[in-house]
Amino acid sequence: MTAAIALALASALVYGVSDYSGGRAARTLPVLAVSLVSLCTGLLVSAILVASIGDPFPPASDVAWSAAAGLMSLVGASAFYAALAGGTMSVVAPVTAVISAVVPVVVGIAGGERPSLLSTAGIIAAIVAVALVSGASGRAAERTPRRIAGLAVLAGVGFGLLFVFLDRTGDDSGLWPLLIGQVTSIPLLVAVVVVRRIPLTGFPMRHGLAFVAGALAVTANICYLLATREGLLSLVAVITALYPASTVALATVIDGERLSRSQVGGLGLVLVALAMVTAGA
Repeated sequence: MTAAIALALASALVYGVSDYSGGRAARTLPVLAVSLVSLCTGLLVSAILVASIGDPFPPASDVAWSAAAGLMSLVGASAFYAALAGGTMSVVAPVTAVISAVVPVVVGIAGGERPSLLSTAGIIAAIVAVALVSGASGRAAERTPRRIAGLAVLAGVGFGLLFVFLDRTGDDSGLWPLLIGQVTSIPLLVAVVVVRRIPLTGFPMRHGLAFVAGALAVTANICYLLATREGLLSLVAVITALYPASTVALATVIDGERLSRSQVGGLGLVLVALAMVTAGA
């Protein structure tokens, strides 16, 4: 279980850096263009790793779960960026992050997982920490429309189901779930980019952050996939959902953004939650 927690924590840290890189790239470029280049980078990295390791092609059930995970990843990312485009980060981020943590926990417990009492308390603390770090206590300048709130919820459900579906793949499927998920989602995203006529001219040469985001996302997914094969979904997913902590830390150090008191408290609660989950495990 200790290995699972370490891998989940590594996944959260790398996810956060990936989100920061992709977010920086999306400041000056079309969001879907950044997503496409990021996914294609991930596809290339996954293909190289799968070919190098030589894992046998998984059975049909694993292919189905992997494809579903790829679709949920696309749904989550698209809804998240759409919500950010029309809403405020202080509302969208915590809603998405908390739901992405709650969904796997509910599914895991409904499926028969029974974390210890201390670990359960740690899970609850981690969910609260995610909300605080993401800025849940911040006051929005204006009321959030229902459509934006709905998109934030949809994004959280998408990311949460991504965690669940990857957990459903077999231990002997290797890294195939990641590759299959990307092969499933990229054609759909390409179709949207083509239909909306989003320009990609000169993109690869001018914007390396999108490539960095894609490579890191694959790394985070690998850590998460390995973590689910070592520990309970309800524990692994909620630790992975702490990814906003590293995003906020980078924004503070690199961009000079100031942390609110609640965010500082949330970062402290992250450490407490991790200690509780680890001790309970």
